[in-house]
Amino acid sequence: MAGGKETPRQKMIGMMYLVLTAMLALQVSSAIIEKFILLNNSLELSSGAANKINQETVLKIKAAVEKSGNRAADVAVMKQADEVRQTTATMISELSALKQGIITQAGSGLNEDGTIKNPQEEEKVAQMMIGGQKNGKAYALKQRLNEFTQKLNQYSPEKFQPLALDAKEDPVAMNRADQRNKDFAELNFAQTPVAAALAVLSQKQTDIRRMEGEVLNFLASKVGAADIKFDRVLAMISSESRVVAAGTKFKGEMFIAASASGITPRMSLNGSPIRVENGKGIIEFTAQGGGYNSEGLARRVLQGVISFPTPSGRDTTVRLEQEYFVARPTYQIETGTLPPLYFGCANKLSIQSPALGALWAPVFRADGAEIINSGQKGKFTIVPNRAQVSLTITNQGNVLGTEPFKVRLVPKPDLELRVNGAPIDERKGIAASAARSIQVVAISDESFKNFSPEDANFRVSQVQVSLARGQRRVAGPISLSGGGGSISSLAQNAEPGDRYVVEILGVQRRNFKGEISNVEMGNQVRQITLY
Repeated sequence: MAGGKETPRQKMIGMMYLVLTAMLALQVSSAIIEKFILLNNSLELSSGAANKINQETVLKIKAAVEKSGNRAADVAVMKQADEVRQTTATMISELSALKQGIITQAGSGLNEDGTIKNPQEEEKVAQMMIGGQKNGKAYALKQRLNEFTQKLNQYSPEKFQPLALDAKEDPVAMNRADQRNKDFAELNFAQTPVAAALAVLSQKQTDIRRMEGEVLNFLASKVGAADIKFDRVLAMISSESRVVAAGTKFKGEMFIAASASGITPRMSLNGSPIRVENGKGIIEFTAQGGGYNSEGLARRVLQGVISFPTPSGRDTTVRLEQEYFVARPTYQIETGTLPPLYFGCANKLSIQSPALGALWAPVFRADGAEIINSGQKGKFTIVPNRAQVSLTITNQGNVLGTEPFKVRLVPKPDLELRVNGAPIDERKGIAASAARSIQVVAISDESFKNFSPEDANFRVSQVQVSLARGQRRVAGPISLSGGGGSISSLAQNAEPGDRYVVEILGVQRRNFKGEISNVEMGNQVRQITLY
């Protein structure tokens, strides 16, 4: 059932009722009849105690209405409280009359000591409450109980569930194959002794008093009869800033704040509701940047609304504003060498923001380049494909800035001529009988190699060597793949004064992806003088 918070006693009674329902479903023996009688007595006492509390609530409502000057709206609430009391009293009286009928007709009346003469009788209970053709009093009772619930729901903001349920709706019986097809009358009064039947009806009376109490408490809150006590006091310090530089003044205010544990105020910030815990609204949001001034600050204003009930029963709303500033997040670009970047190469960058710390979760987008994420926060590889690159840095959806980069072409390698595997001084030359092999090696620019070693892989792919004497070619040319090889076919014709003419026909570079591209080196011809 819906409603407000239950007292420990109400919880205990509810548990007893569940036990009662389960015991009925199990067709209890006469050994526990006395337990049913004790249970019934306890339920009646609980119902009587609730009746007294509810009466006091009505008196509080009337006192509050008089104190407020009998305003029309308050008088209407008082009238509703009287209607609830009258409706409840009528339902309670009907149940009491029904209980008395069970005692007289099924239980054969009372002994001189006030005990029931035949508390174990079951058949007469079934005849009275179920009937031979399901025309017993329990069917009319079900309708009356649920009509009562519907009527109280007209006054209560939290709607109650029906009081009389068939087995398929009952949380205990619905899971039992031998019970789930029974209706309300059969579930509660079939094969049920007098003592248990009385306990069932007493439990309904207890439920009715509880529902009455919840509705009356709600009506009392509307006219200020519900007490509001500010019983939570907090000591607080509010500072202009949590960060203070050495040598500057700390400024703030110290004060106390109070809240009532009996009420939960409604709070909203900038038009959206926020969570309230222990009377305090929990504010948490991502600060949005943009519109920074020359000092890198953007002014923002929080607009808060707090609503809470007052003793008059009406809500009071308080509005407040709080100014704050959003600072432009700073970041640092860390790289082995300062920009510019190299075209088509793996330029490894690291962009970090000490100011944001653990909140630093950047996303990078480049115009004119490919971005390859490393999986490490702020570290990535950028591969330019245009002469100018713009890198946009975003953190948690907020654009922090756009950085321009110039793009530099990959420096061409130096070509080193080697004879018999060793570098040669082209101006000095070599003995005609000494040269057996020629090789050309492509050597990367040292600074580029240090910046991007995975992209600084050059090789000479093809050379052509001829033997020349004076102005004419006397042997060759021969092609040497892979940048060099044996020239023995030329050497056998070589004489002092001749020269080897070496033409470099192709140079290639392998990048970080393993892709091979040709390097435009122009017309590269080297000569080796023979002596």
